[in-house]
Amino acid sequence: MIDELYSARILKLAANLPHSGRLAAPEGTGERVAKLCGSRAVVDVTLDDAGRVETFAQDVKACALGQAAAGVLGEAVIGASLDELVEARDAMSAMLKAGGKGPTGRFEGLRALKQVADYPARHASTMVAIEATLDAVRQAQGRPVTRDRADTRTSLAGAA
Repeated sequence: MIDELYSARILKLAANLPHSGRLAAPEGTGERVAKLCGSRAVVDVTLDDAGRVETFAQDVKACALGQAAAGVLGEAVIGASLDELVEARDAMSAMLKAGGKGPTGRFEGLRALKQVADYPARHASTMVAIEATLDAVRQAQGRPVTRDRADTRTSLAGAA
């Protein structure tokens, strides 16, 4: 059963991490760490005039599942709005924890991680990149960063 979790598709997604690295002058930065395993994502963004992600960079140190989720996110995030990211995060969480179908639209590729639902210890690592991205976009928009996820903790660049 563990072989299904680390399928060739998951491993391919994990190996392809679009927008890897950091931005020189981000408008927002978010960091999430999965407490259980230590998977970590740091995301930098800039936004366009409509508040959509214009530039994006991610520094992800995670297991194959966290890397795969970050790979899908990196392929689809340019042009995404905060609302689209929230919807994707919520649909991903419902897919993992409540049998939901998963994200639709630009983030539908995250459905490739549906089998992670059977491994609760892996949920947080699968969510770190999208949670960090939400924090970065909120910071860039001057909105408060949400720290309500029990599985991860947030810290922002330059925060005390």
